[in-house]
Amino acid sequence: MLRLIAAIDETRGVANEHGIPWQGKIPMDTNRFHELTSDGIIVMGYGTYEEYDKPLHGRDNFVVSHRDGVELRPGFVLVPNADQFFAEHEVDVVWLIGGAALFSDSLARADQLFLTQLDGDFHCTKFFPEFAGAFDLVNDDGPHTENGITFRFATWEAQRVE
Repeated sequence: MLRLIAAIDETRGVANEHGIPWQGKIPMDTNRFHELTSDGIIVMGYGTYEEYDKPLHGRDNFVVSHRDGVELRPGFVLVPNADQFFAEHEVDVVWLIGGAALFSDSLARADQLFLTQLDGDFHCTKFFPEFAGAFDLVNDDGPHTENGITFRFATWEAQRVE
């Protein structure tokens, strides 16, 4: 099962050239992220990898990068592309945690989206892909407000053709 997890603003923005604009301002979101991703495999893009000093949850985290000769810190495992990762790893739960390009490349194979949907435009330059019409909202928890930011926790499931 592939689960994408992200916080997005009302334009589906996830970050800008300086990182995540609301980073550290929504402790409920951080706690939810760590709780949800505590099981399964973690997969991230190289830009997301650069935000972490050590792997999440004390286990190997996989980093998708097309760059040649990349050396990663201990606990991070390089994979050249998402397709190769999924071809080589059959696991029950995979958490894809970003960034924007990896979200776009993987949305079509995602089973669930765990989104923190923020009110307002945070002037992001990197975006979560359009998902309306391909996923159904199955849980909506909120609104919540922390540090002046109002948000909802939403879970979406892929529409599957039978």
